[in-house]
Amino acid sequence: MIVNCAQYRSGQRIDGTPDLAASLAACESEGGFVWIGLFEPSAAEFAEVADHLRLHPLAVEDAIHAHQRPKLEHYGNMMFIVLKPARYVDHEEIVQVSQIMMFVGEHFVVTVRHGESSALGSIRDEIEQSADSLARGPLAVLHAVADKVVDDYAPVVKGISIDVDEIEHAVFSGPKATHAERIFKLKREVLEFRWAVDPLVGPLEDLASDLTIAKDELLRPYFRDVHDHLLRVTDRLAVLDSLLDAALGANVAQVGMRQNEDMRKISAWVAIIALPTLIAGIYGMNFEQMPELGWVVGYPFALGLMVTSCLLLYRNFKRRGWL
Repeated sequence: MIVNCAQYRSGQRIDGTPDLAASLAACESEGGFVWIGLFEPSAAEFAEVADHLRLHPLAVEDAIHAHQRPKLEHYGNMMFIVLKPARYVDHEEIVQVSQIMMFVGEHFVVTVRHGESSALGSIRDEIEQSADSLARGPLAVLHAVADKVVDDYAPVVKGISIDVDEIEHAVFSGPKATHAERIFKLKREVLEFRWAVDPLVGPLEDLASDLTIAKDELLRPYFRDVHDHLLRVTDRLAVLDSLLDAALGANVAQVGMRQNEDMRKISAWVAIIALPTLIAGIYGMNFEQMPELGWVVGYPFALGLMVTSCLLLYRNFKRRGWL
């Protein structure tokens, strides 16, 4: 469905609801561009827009079905770019990733949103306050959207960093428990977030350096700035991923050590119990010629021997740290 549609010329928005065909014809003859915003359109809803703008069918298919990795493709004079906004749900410790697909031509911009992402209305309102930005045309809109998407990665990274710090504290300073499940779930979220962020590095690098893509020389430094911010995010995510690997390894090692300690304690108590059992078994054998059978203090002597042996074993195990 079409969320918003507007025509811009000379850095100003043209009032009124534009007719798409007439607006495109006016833009081609008088300059300016049309910005169409759609949210999860069906094939039928998108067909009219695609026909008027002569969008490539492969790009249209990607825009309708979504589930694309970040990429930048060229279809003649048109660019098709996929961005993946993200937000962090702290109480669930999950990263929610959505998609924005953009068709950028000489006289038009089409933004297609899928999922719960940052609404583009605020970007439209902001860029409409800057006549200089609007005057630069569709590439200025592309920069504004890409900049917003990358800036929104920062709170996600911050939220993940806080949870990683909590996990490290719990593993190394908190109560002795198994944190492997929480670590693994958070590591999976980091991995899915990296799938949304890492592939975007190449497209933004192209926009920042390739003159055939960003023909506006004055916009290229702004794309370089967005690319630089994205590299900071990727570097930070790599560090967080490594920290989670280290925390998971430390937690597994701690669990193994605790299991070894438990086995030593069990072995020590088994040895303590086995010794009096051995003594009782010897004295319980039914042989007539056994020594001490007729001894008056034989019974208390056997009990004393059992207690003394157990105490000596307990003391020895305690000194060695087994108990």
